[in-house]
Amino acid sequence: MTPMSDQTHLEEKIAHLTRTVDELSDIIARQEREISRLTHRVQMLMEREASREYDAGGSIPLADQKPPHW
Repeated sequence: MTPMSDQTHLEEKIAHLTRTVDELSDIIARQEREISRLTHRVQMLMEREASREYDAGGSIPLADQKPPHW
């Protein structure tokens, strides 16, 4: 390869890698938002179930009790 074609090849590779990094960054940002949303939903469901168990007459919500083997 000539020096010019080496440089062109490296520039193309850098452009490709830059695009890939940008795409991966977007994917990670979407996943972070989705994980945050799902974590919030799980927390809401756990609180709702704990409230339901307490209203049903349980003294300590089942989710907060230690397993019997502890």
